[in-house]
Amino acid sequence: MRVLISTFGTYGDIQPFIALGRGLRDAGHEVALCASEEFQPLIESHGLSYAFMRNTLLDLSRALLKGGTTFALLRQIKAAMRHLLEEEWRAAQLVQPDLIVHHPKMLGSYHIAEKLGIPLVMAIPLPFYTPTRAFPNPFFGAWRLGPQFNLLSYHLNTLSSAVATGMTNFFRQHTLGLPRQRRFADMLRREDGQPIPILYPYSPALLPRPDDFPAHVHVTGSWFLDQAAEWQADPALCAFLSDGPPPVYVGFGSMSGKHANDRTRIVLDALSSAGQRGILACGWGGLQATDLPKTAHLIDAAPHDWLFPQVVAVVHHGGAGTTAAGLRAGRPTVICPFLGDQPFWGAIVHARGLGPQPIPQRRLSAGRLAAAIHAAVSDAAMRRRAADMGRQIQAEDGVGAAVAIIEQVRQAF
Repeated sequence: MRVLISTFGTYGDIQPFIALGRGLRDAGHEVALCASEEFQPLIESHGLSYAFMRNTLLDLSRALLKGGTTFALLRQIKAAMRHLLEEEWRAAQLVQPDLIVHHPKMLGSYHIAEKLGIPLVMAIPLPFYTPTRAFPNPFFGAWRLGPQFNLLSYHLNTLSSAVATGMTNFFRQHTLGLPRQRRFADMLRREDGQPIPILYPYSPALLPRPDDFPAHVHVTGSWFLDQAAEWQADPALCAFLSDGPPPVYVGFGSMSGKHANDRTRIVLDALSSAGQRGILACGWGGLQATDLPKTAHLIDAAPHDWLFPQVVAVVHHGGAGTTAAGLRAGRPTVICPFLGDQPFWGAIVHARGLGPQPIPQRRLSAGRLAAAIHAAVSDAAMRRRAADMGRQIQAEDGVGAAVAIIEQVRQAF
């Protein structure tokens, strides 16, 4: 089977799909991954074929996250999204896939699968597309709405997909030769009315699969991409790790570099107040420092599967991948969310007793962060629960489960 995986996002967003691609390849399938061009070396280093997609939209997204919201920027983003549709189609023409796995940010995949007459599988590490009574739409964060209003909160998804209908209809008609869709067409069903299988690659130990999820919706377990065998740690980082007790990891991933210096000062003051050493990951510039105390060490990045088992706790923004990696290592988690699904994961982690109350970035202070770090490091019951969660996640085979489901989808089509 030839599989085209189409996805968009930052390094942390791309990693799980590379892990899936490797699993499919190891099962004997041909795999090509379509993602922004800066990830071509990473994709090919894992033995997967690369399908070209320009970096334009990713660069514009970075500018947006750094506070560059302007009319001109938004207009450039819309143009880049139109180009992305065409690049998806070129990738499909090159690969000639028997099946497409796509992240829903890749707006062309649904229509391309229809054009080619092949099965489509959606994959996203967030239960955003399946209404349930168990919890609200994840973009409602920690709100407690009750079963009926939880269900109603998912109507937001229909409105969000309708925004792009004009763009996708132009693509359908002028590029693919397909008929127009109505504005509120159900993008979770094929044109014949059959539901599109959905893979949610997060741990069911952390967030159990609700009883009201239909059979075509699967919670597989997380897709982890462990560091390459040839990866070598920076000697300075190794020296810092061995030069004292395990530190606290602090990193905010791809979040904005706006106020990075102030945020770094808060982090350093909090670590000092809590009496902890710290490793600070600068990411896209969310943390910046030129004059660090001896108790702190700044890195660009390091593989989470290598680093997190060597720290005492993890502090981060609450992205799905970093949350899963910290819990897989069995470490208590302090989440300081910025936006999107991050408050949702923060609420889940706190509700399961795996970390203290999340601290939204707008309320981040040295005092609040110091108290949260102290709790994560010193609360014995929290540490036991985190260690137990780590063992459960380590026992899961999310990639293997996903590969089996994808093979079944192809066979049943």
